[in-house]
Amino acid sequence: MNSSDVLDNLACSLGVNNELPNIALAAALCESKDADAISKIVDGLQSPDTAIANDCIKVLYEIGERNPGLIADHYLSFIQLLQGKNNRLIWGGMTALAQIVKLRPAEIYAHRNILISAYESGSVITVDQSISIFAELSRTSKEFESCLFPIILHHLETCSPKEIPQHAQRAFIAVNESNAAEFKAVLQKRMDLLTDLQQKRLKRLIHSIGR
Repeated sequence: MNSSDVLDNLACSLGVNNELPNIALAAALCESKDADAISKIVDGLQSPDTAIANDCIKVLYEIGERNPGLIADHYLSFIQLLQGKNNRLIWGGMTALAQIVKLRPAEIYAHRNILISAYESGSVITVDQSISIFAELSRTSKEFESCLFPIILHHLETCSPKEIPQHAQRAFIAVNESNAAEFKAVLQKRMDLLTDLQQKRLKRLIHSIGR
């Protein structure tokens, strides 16, 4: 694949009304590890053509799912998306950041105010991915934890009951000896709001703390 015409392989360029060409392109770029072609896809995020930009973020987070190292250096481009108005690009950018946060924790944490702002106003998927990012950053260092773990706890205290089990599971990686009691207390306080099945899921999670 010639990196100069990589955008010709996007679904919108091919006139296809589904994501299959974008997924195939991501798989091909993971195989070739063509950094120039991936950079062209990143550049496409700024296209005035919304269809191109939307297809590009799909390709990028599909790459990130398979090989996050191939997109990690482009973290600033994903952070930039969080400040835009295109919801598809916002949650797609947050998804990409969640895939690379282990590789660029300090760099992403430096832009925490943008992440938090996007979380506070974000769609369901944006919020889901935000919790994963906050949790991964929280377990990276005490400094990061002191800033972001309270946001996680507040979220678990106030989010919709149906979201509690999933988001508690996402947050679980950040639980340690010093914050486990507070984490448990928040979950137990909301237990009565959950269905029997949700309660069982949450109790299993609580039981596994400290194991």
